[in-house]
Amino acid sequence: MRELEVFNIKVNPLYRAEFLSIVESNLKNGHKIVQNGVNAATINGIVKNEKFRNALNNSDLINIDGMSVVWALSFLGYDIPERVACPDLAIDILRMAERQNYTVFFLGAQETCLCLCQKRLLNIFPRLIIAGSRNGYYHEEEEEEIIEMINRANPDIIFLGMPSPKKELFAEKYRHILTAKYLFGVGGLFEILSGLKKRAPQWMQNIGMEWFYRFLQEPGRMWRRYLVGNSHFIWLVFKERIKLLKTS
Repeated sequence: MRELEVFNIKVNPLYRAEFLSIVESNLKNGHKIVQNGVNAATINGIVKNEKFRNALNNSDLINIDGMSVVWALSFLGYDIPERVACPDLAIDILRMAERQNYTVFFLGAQETCLCLCQKRLLNIFPRLIIAGSRNGYYHEEEEEEIIEMINRANPDIIFLGMPSPKKELFAEKYRHILTAKYLFGVGGLFEILSGLKKRAPQWMQNIGMEWFYRFLQEPGRMWRRYLVGNSHFIWLVFKERIKLLKTS
């Protein structure tokens, strides 16, 4: 399995179909894997958060979720086959789960969002087995109870619909306690699947402007992440470029 190390984290530059094949193979063989995606905000976040960086590096699979990271890695001289957005891969996983009778559990988002998400998913995948769900608003002292609830439901797959670094730290902390074989950090997927938030049109995704579409939907919440965060990410890319030139 191809892997590269950049920005002090490991990344798997694979095609979407390759990730799906690996996940399906491991589920059949009963091997536990944790997967997370990386985008510009992830790279910004790991710089000052060692626990976040370590949790991410302990993931078994790391897909390139953001187009800005694809461009950055290409600029740094790496051969990146394609962007693998978490929502797209998640749909592939759900389709595979329906076909193979794997059960899924959703953790994250608000209760109303989760209900809408599950209702709409069952319209798309009527034979999908949803083992259970739990909203993502809880205190740390409730985590043990949540783990017990998930294990009682005994899902094969868990989607962690929480922001970073919460989902990465949760997976790192409980991966060996949870009985599920595949944990996937999907971020804001449940809001998209529920219809409460919209993804950018495909043409905007293709040119790397999905972030701008999200900014237009929530400017008050997203302006700092994108306007300040993108500038910081560009600085980190040039910093990484200088490091690579010094070691080459």
